[in-house]
Amino acid sequence: MRENLLFHWNRIREKLWVKPLLMSVVSVAVAFLATLADQTDAIRWVPDVSTDSVETLLDLVTSSMLVIAMFAVGAMVTAYGSASNSATPRAFSVVLADDTSQNALSVFIGVFIYGAVALVALKNDLYDHAGRFALFIVSVLVFALVILTFIRWMDNIARLGRMGNTIDKVEAAVANSFASWMYQPRLGGLPAGNQSTPGGVPLVLPKVGYLQRVDMAALQAKAEQLDLQVILAVLPGKFCTPGNPVAHVQGLARDKAECMDLLADAFHLADQRTYDQDPRFGLVVLCEIASRALSPAVNDPGTAIDVIGTSTRLFHQWALARQESSAESLYDRVYVPDLREQDLFDDAFNGLARDGAGLVEVSIRLQKAFQAMAGFGDASIRAACLEHSRRALARNELVMVLPQDIEAVRRAAGF
Repeated sequence: MRENLLFHWNRIREKLWVKPLLMSVVSVAVAFLATLADQTDAIRWVPDVSTDSVETLLDLVTSSMLVIAMFAVGAMVTAYGSASNSATPRAFSVVLADDTSQNALSVFIGVFIYGAVALVALKNDLYDHAGRFALFIVSVLVFALVILTFIRWMDNIARLGRMGNTIDKVEAAVANSFASWMYQPRLGGLPAGNQSTPGGVPLVLPKVGYLQRVDMAALQAKAEQLDLQVILAVLPGKFCTPGNPVAHVQGLARDKAECMDLLADAFHLADQRTYDQDPRFGLVVLCEIASRALSPAVNDPGTAIDVIGTSTRLFHQWALARQESSAESLYDRVYVPDLREQDLFDDAFNGLARDGAGLVEVSIRLQKAFQAMAGFGDASIRAACLEHSRRALARNELVMVLPQDIEAVRRAAGF
């Protein structure tokens, strides 16, 4: 249940219209709730605020908020375009999910609607003097909220879409994905390595797309109901086609087609990958950012070096989490493959090592990162570091011309 709610919440965060819509509904409700003050004893002691003063304040709020909201949308679109063009289009979803910008836009639109509704209600004598006083207090608080939100948002929008900010957001998404995987290793299932051969009936999906999510709780419930065992053949992030099974089902004793349809409902395909159950996707995005920075058109080795440091921090988190993880399997009828560190390193460093093979500063930094990660105390990470260090050095020897550069990289690699 927690994973399902988190997945749907993350998809909602990527929709720009959801929060403004909710804020608009709240704004209309607040405008009419002020009338409740006229039904209380407050009418005897609150000061009588003139209609003109409240109307002036609401006019100011209404006239300015629409302009500010339009300005906010323009600034956000520019920042989103900058993130997609300077980093990679795959980073767009994490930039779009920026809470500060979405909250600011929601406040601006919500306050505009609040001002318009309250102004119409005021001019139609919906409020007595207690209601006008409540409306005045609410309007002052709303005006203060707008000012604070605008100041905070201006500080955020100055960074939104910049390369460093985009890398930080992708790093946070990958870190959350790593933490979720370690909180429930193998998505909460049993190790697929316990099954010597998958066997069983292959489960294929009729669609083509990336496997975004596996609903493990639903899969477990259906496997228990049908007395089956399900062995996943792929992990979220895999590009699936009808010709390749996503799982193998053992123990079928009922109508095959009906059982397969029930189990297939737990696998969700889409056109794009997401970060939730797919830790490798974030590493691919970071590698794409570094590769674009190393292209001749951009020529920004500093960004590639920044990505190397980011990946090193993420693998340090991965190593620590593996050492501390003691989670038990939640789903005893579903077998799931492990994430291989070699695959993670392929996603994080193959493209970077290829495109930075001719740059001595990037190559040295990459070899130092491999040396550092090899000392994290994880045997699988150490093996992946040694393999990728050799690969990167082989690329350097093929591309670099100056012998001194090659020798400097060799010394950094320890060979």
